[in-house]
Amino acid sequence: MRFIFKTDYGQDIKLAKHGGHIFWYSLLLLLLLAAPWLFAEYWLAQLTFILIYAIAGLGLMLLAGFTGLFSLGHAAFLGVGAYTQAVMTNAGVPFPIALACAAGLSAAVGLVVGLPALRVKGIYLGIATLSFGFIVEEVFARWESVTGGNAGIHIKAPDMFGWKLGSGEAFYFLCLLIAIGATLGILNLLRSPTGRAFVAIRDSEISAQSMGIHLARYKTLSFALSAGLAGIAGALYAHKLQFISPDQFNILQSIDLLLMIVVGGLGSVHGAFLGAIFLISMPQAIAMVKDYLPAFIGQAPGLQGLVYGLVLIGFVLFEPLGLYGRWLKIRTYLQTFPFYRKGMFKRQKSFQKSDRLK
Repeated sequence: MRFIFKTDYGQDIKLAKHGGHIFWYSLLLLLLLAAPWLFAEYWLAQLTFILIYAIAGLGLMLLAGFTGLFSLGHAAFLGVGAYTQAVMTNAGVPFPIALACAAGLSAAVGLVVGLPALRVKGIYLGIATLSFGFIVEEVFARWESVTGGNAGIHIKAPDMFGWKLGSGEAFYFLCLLIAIGATLGILNLLRSPTGRAFVAIRDSEISAQSMGIHLARYKTLSFALSAGLAGIAGALYAHKLQFISPDQFNILQSIDLLLMIVVGGLGSVHGAFLGAIFLISMPQAIAMVKDYLPAFIGQAPGLQGLVYGLVLIGFVLFEPLGLYGRWLKIRTYLQTFPFYRKGMFKRQKSFQKSDRLK
């Protein structure tokens, strides 16, 4: 078991706490860089989707996992970014400029949607964001002159000032670069005063306000940053599929995104990536198992939704910390064996007594 002796406050905010972090993350980066030569084209495409969903998951994790504001319409921000990227790319705008516009417009829409968060929270905030998701989906379907309506719209390959990323390998490296940048950005944000304000709001709004944290400012900022990351993911999603339509950004997509961060582990950056792996690999696993199930089960149209629901219920009841929480328990057990204490990760109530009076 590793013991870290801290001698200054700077050690608390270091990205790499010890040499083991540097070694294992460097090894993971080398594996990801070598992926185009190690995996077949199909699996490389699945890995690209994992990176895209992880970027969207980082945004939703910032909002739900670190600020405590849940959104049931996050697919709408994904769609805003995707359609902005499609329209601007087809008009001949270079990829970096179109991507910046997609992120900026999604962030602006998130800023507007975040305004209801100033007065509502919990299930009422979920209803407000759900309504917004329905409105945006209807706009995509009705605004045929721009979005193509229900017929959808095709999008060209990314154009980096004359250099087109037409191959799957080149686009994978682009998604990997953006995912690394988004991860480092979130990690640095969380160790800044702004990130600590987000976490304070999540733990107790009353306590955060008593410390001088401006709730309205930081809640809307969290919505804007989360929507901006979702817009970037939507832009990459549109390029990967090369075709988008309004039904790809419906309520089911929003539920998938929320399921992703809950299963991955709320309140952890690792959880966004673990949840993305779960979200992409689960349909593949269900398809592989279908042939071995009885016909009335394997051919049932709602099998995937049933499995997702059971998995979500199982994690909420038995592993509320998600996949990352389970990994922490396994790692701690191996490090402290045979002195592991069963109640070490016992669930603790995070709210303050003053919150119970509301």
